[in-house]
Amino acid sequence: MEREAQFIGQSLAFLDSVERASRAAALNRPVLVIGERGTGKELVAERLHRLSSRWDGPLVVMNCAALPETLIEAELFGHEAGAFTGATKARAGRFEEADGGTLFLDELATLSTGAQERLLRAVEYGEVTRIGSSRPVRVDVRIVAATNEHLPALVDQGRFRADLLDRLSFEVITLPPLRVREGDVPVLADHFGRRMAAELGWPYWPGFGPAAADELARHDWPGNVRELRNVVERAVYRWEDPERPIDAIQFDPFDSPWRPAGTRPAQAARTVGDGDGVAAPPSPAPGAAPAAAASVSCDDFRTAVLLYEKALLEDALKRCRFNQRATAAALKLSYDQLRHALRRHDLLDRQG
Repeated sequence: MEREAQFIGQSLAFLDSVERASRAAALNRPVLVIGERGTGKELVAERLHRLSSRWDGPLVVMNCAALPETLIEAELFGHEAGAFTGATKARAGRFEEADGGTLFLDELATLSTGAQERLLRAVEYGEVTRIGSSRPVRVDVRIVAATNEHLPALVDQGRFRADLLDRLSFEVITLPPLRVREGDVPVLADHFGRRMAAELGWPYWPGFGPAAADELARHDWPGNVRELRNVVERAVYRWEDPERPIDAIQFDPFDSPWRPAGTRPAQAARTVGDGDGVAAPPSPAPGAAPAAAASVSCDDFRTAVLLYEKALLEDALKRCRFNQRATAAALKLSYDQLRHALRRHDLLDRQG
């Protein structure tokens, strides 16, 4: 498994998870990697392999959610010829392929009960038995598994074996979502932007304009780094003037006036720059729209929106007695998003 992406970031939450992975790599023990989609679980698995004594052995990847339940055990443990319909010849499973190296099991929580039971035996005794065979095969495999589920809760629900979880959780590395990695969005955006500009043959990287940079910083990033990469690369390739900083960002590529009837985006795309629109201001608590905001009138649409946003922030600060965390909660923003907004309007040190 070779990846173009790299570990890039400077936030303490991110660096702590990378450091933990680096320390665990040298030990011949199983590791669980937990994180939301797009946080880099496969990159951690590769790091655990490359920094281990198994670095020159195979790194075998299996996505447990990509196969039907009836085929997962055959993929993991292999099968003999004639073991089931369609098995015309014997085939080694992923465990045998990973002998002497690392087996990365992605989407671990989707394994069936039967596969979990066989996996438990493989982890406990270092043996696998092909389907249709009675002869166990010895394997030397380190397991790294990943999921976006909370496995202890699945144990309580009877959906995951407690004894298997005990054996796989020697070390658990939980990756932070991008929205809490303070300062990492501009670093990553610059990295992905430079790489896309080079791919397009631009003479140099012009960077992002202030409006686009602000929108990138304020977005909640439900798809994490994977979403950020798509957004940045899409913005770069759509930008027609490589001499000017990029100032147009579209978060939802499906947003279109011609989208099929009867569909609505969960969150409208926000596009900035060149008069195409600006970000919608944060919504106040129910019934709390400030009178000042309602009376804003201006011929310049962008200025009017900024004035409206500032009025919302000032009103929310007053209602929350200038407690910034309470204000962020009232406006349904993260603390970092609120701080960016306050800084933009010179309200960061407002105390009443």
